[in-house]
Amino acid sequence: MSRVFYDPAVAGYEAPGHPEAPFRVLRSAERLRAAGIRLETPPAPVSEEELSLVHPPSHWDSVRDGSFVDPDTPPLRKIEPIARISVSGALSAMRSAAGGTPAFSLMRPPGHHAGKERVCGFCYYNNIAVSVRAALGTGRARIAAILDIDVHHGDGTQSIVLGEAAIRFCSLHQVPLYPGSGADSIGNCVNEPLPEGLDGDGYLKRLEPALEALTAFKPDLLAVSAGFDTYKDDPLAGLKLDAKTYRKIGGLIAQTGLPRFAVLEGGYADALPVLIEEFLTGFF
Repeated sequence: MSRVFYDPAVAGYEAPGHPEAPFRVLRSAERLRAAGIRLETPPAPVSEEELSLVHPPSHWDSVRDGSFVDPDTPPLRKIEPIARISVSGALSAMRSAAGGTPAFSLMRPPGHHAGKERVCGFCYYNNIAVSVRAALGTGRARIAAILDIDVHHGDGTQSIVLGEAAIRFCSLHQVPLYPGSGADSIGNCVNEPLPEGLDGDGYLKRLEPALEALTAFKPDLLAVSAGFDTYKDDPLAGLKLDAKTYRKIGGLIAQTGLPRFAVLEGGYADALPVLIEEFLTGFF
């Protein structure tokens, strides 16, 4: 049994020519439905109490009024309530996983570049950090692990959870590449830099020991920042994974036996719906 959370409202914004476009969720939702996967709307919006576990009200205001400055993240009208819906998807997936059912949040905007008070890299709120903090704060987990498999370093997530004894963070990402961080590990944050051109077999060889280390941490919950821009035809990066590799990635994560959920991060190739379906086939 598994669950996928999706709200068509998250397709309600776009900036002309921007790679983080509505097709990412619209076509993916269509693909999953065709595969017989039921999509659920998150049962409740994110509360201010939950959002404030990571982001202070001053940050909400900057998202709402567009006063933030980031060249990659447009200050679009009405983005703030849509960004909250994306957080609610992550929270719903977390609650499902904590209750014993693996889950995936098919939402946008992504979140792993967003810092506590920083909009960055297409990300307004840090969906996965909010959900993990919520799990720890409500007793759904005592210890949690975050695995980031986006091709870009999860710098926002790292900045939020750095130094937290109850959280272990691990990011596998291409270096050098945006955002220019993640070459070294620090404290509870383990970074695995990957060379341009790495193929699927090489990626899996790096992923296996990373998962072993996270499992050794004995977390009650495993949260996955699921980016699909490691794909060979993604326009924003240079790794060379093929579609079938994503099923293997999902399977390796499932083999940990940990309560688990994943949230959509990057992935900008036309093949994204196929990649998500492959991942979920292994992950569930």
